[in-house]
Amino acid sequence: MKAQVFRGVNQLSYEEIPVPTLEPDEVLVQVRVVGLCQSDIKKIRYPLYEPPRIFGHETAGTIAAVGSQVQGWQVGQRVAVMHHIPCMRCAYCLNDNFSMCSVYKNISTTAGFNPSGGGFAEYVKVPGHIVQNGGLIAIPDNISFEEASFVEPTNCCLKAVKKAQIAPGQTVLVTGAGPIGLMFVMLVKYFGAKAIATDLLPSRIDKALNVGAEAAFDARDPDISAKIHALTDGLGVDVTLLAVPSEKAFFQALDCTRKGGKILFFAEFPDELEIPINPNILYRREIDLMGSYSSSYRLQNLSADIVFNRRIDVQALISDRYPLKDLSAAVDQAIAPTPETYKILIYP
Repeated sequence: MKAQVFRGVNQLSYEEIPVPTLEPDEVLVQVRVVGLCQSDIKKIRYPLYEPPRIFGHETAGTIAAVGSQVQGWQVGQRVAVMHHIPCMRCAYCLNDNFSMCSVYKNISTTAGFNPSGGGFAEYVKVPGHIVQNGGLIAIPDNISFEEASFVEPTNCCLKAVKKAQIAPGQTVLVTGAGPIGLMFVMLVKYFGAKAIATDLLPSRIDKALNVGAEAAFDARDPDISAKIHALTDGLGVDVTLLAVPSEKAFFQALDCTRKGGKILFFAEFPDELEIPINPNILYRREIDLMGSYSSSYRLQNLSADIVFNRRIDVQALISDRYPLKDLSAAVDQAIAPTPETYKILIYP
């Protein structure tokens, strides 16, 4: 089969490699579409992982083979694939911190080499514990593979929305109107709250309004704090979701979030970045700082329901489609997006 193999920083090699062989409890999925995620780009561009590996994890496809012990799944079924499933027994899992579980972090779907998602290949193998514990999600007949590939990123965003306890009637600032920020806007609206978005690109500001934001501003606007306070009866927003790794965005969030409000870090910042902050700002204003990483096992069914019942319009986020052989070009576009670049999908 063909696969894009990570051979080193910024080195993707389009290669012919063996189709993964199955253990009795495993399933082989033919990848029909896989989303290009910012975390994939980070893993390709920086020396975070030893090569060789095959990345890609927002995967949807067709079951091509099942192990002899697999029950409930058949060749030909259309599935969305969750690449991580926690052990459900460790201290982290027992506290619902599933993304901290070592099984969750280290045992993944794979197309070969060290398991790393494997979606950037023609076939991906799903380990037994993922098969047995809800990591395959059947795609309804009326839902495309493209739509189904959004189940995993929807879960990640939904986890952040739930963690920040966003509730009907609240106002939420979303910093960054890329594909993740736009998904946040949609989810905030779906749960009955009002979204205000910021971005640097006029096209993304317009896009945020088109997908449901109550207001959207240029992040460089020197009057943005005053404008947001004017929209919130002088209080500021209840929650800010940081969807861009920007120090300026964080301090803007501090200015725009009300006393007793929450700021949630969703985007991953560079490791070398340190943000100085006077702790009295948090103490006196009772601002909660929190982070949300990856997906939540408990939200898989809700994430699938939101996508499969089209409660948000994930198709509105798709801007570009590339064949697998052109993954490097897709990564280049994601790094230097055009004004109309949003979600990029890859087709093995």
